[in-house]
Amino acid sequence: MRLNKYLARSGVAARRKADELIASGRVRVNDQLVTALGVEVGEDDLVEVDGRPVEPQPEQVVYLLHKPAGVLSSVTDPQGRGTVVELIRDHQRLFPIGRLDRDTTGALLITNDGELANLLTHPRYGVEKRYLAEVKGRLNSRAIARLVAGIVIAGGIKVRAQVQEMARHGQRTSYRLTLTEGKNREIKRIFRYYGLPLVRLHRTSFAGLSADDLPPGKYRRLRQVEMNNLYRLAAPQYDSQTT
Repeated sequence: MRLNKYLARSGVAARRKADELIASGRVRVNDQLVTALGVEVGEDDLVEVDGRPVEPQPEQVVYLLHKPAGVLSSVTDPQGRGTVVELIRDHQRLFPIGRLDRDTTGALLITNDGELANLLTHPRYGVEKRYLAEVKGRLNSRAIARLVAGIVIAGGIKVRAQVQEMARHGQRTSYRLTLTEGKNREIKRIFRYYGLPLVRLHRTSFAGLSADDLPPGKYRRLRQVEMNNLYRLAAPQYDSQTT
């Protein structure tokens, strides 16, 4: 592994900044000063920055899961119920990025990068989430316009969403909703505000990633280009961490 990548994986700096650290004489390998770029290091080498040893963290990984109904969006459950992490065949410590209620299905990301999980779920970054909701009843045009502008629900929380009516089946209506703030149980609380019972909720995409081509309960590892896009969404300082 190249020394600059080793330093980036250790959380010291992104690769370009790591090159600057090396060139400025702040990095030693096996007690030898290294200023040349492109040096290779291995697991048994001792790497120090400003006299302090550093070690690479596990490779960052993100899985895209088609969450089935009946599974909790958590790492463990004291009652022994199934969790999304148990569906992933990976022995690393993993975290779901955000959560879906037990009866909600669809796209859910799972990662070993806790900081990425926190950033992607922070309202500040406005990560787009799309849902398909089926309810009993129907929103009128005024209710939809108010929701687009923003409504204040229980607890004094203001929420807004882009809403499109998709289909009607008897007394039931299907809506496509797009949200960017990610408040807890936001969609259920929206329809409760309007007095419409929610029958089914499915997340069609998170940050542009859809799991609808996967069977429920199945997952895939994100490709490198998809990983890079997620890190850019989370924060600009991640740009060089995964390349």
